[in-house]
Amino acid sequence: MKLLLDQNISFRLVDRIVGQYPGSAQVRHLNLENSSDLGIWKFAKENKFSILTFDTVFLEFANIFGHPPKVIWLRGGNASTSTIEKILGNRFEIIQDFLVKNKKLSCLTLR
Repeated sequence: MKLLLDQNISFRLVDRIVGQYPGSAQVRHLNLENSSDLGIWKFAKENKFSILTFDTVFLEFANIFGHPPKVIWLRGGNASTSTIEKILGNRFEIIQDFLVKNKKLSCLTLR
């Protein structure tokens, strides 16, 4: 269940979630900072990442292209790293079910 954190989510979050989400990375760690959203989408697909984002463009890609990659869309505006960490921890079972078991849905929305 490795997550690719979009550029608007702090790279510092990776160290905080790697225990529950092994293999996760942020676009900065992968030299994707200047990549287009479509480039990030293709990278995630080719490297078996799910995308964690605030950006609706990935939701649109999920609706157009389906999955993989799956998208976890964080709603409610920019949140602090600590808040995102809590969301990912508190909703671990829901996220795991979405990423591992649910073969139909392309996007999970979290608040």
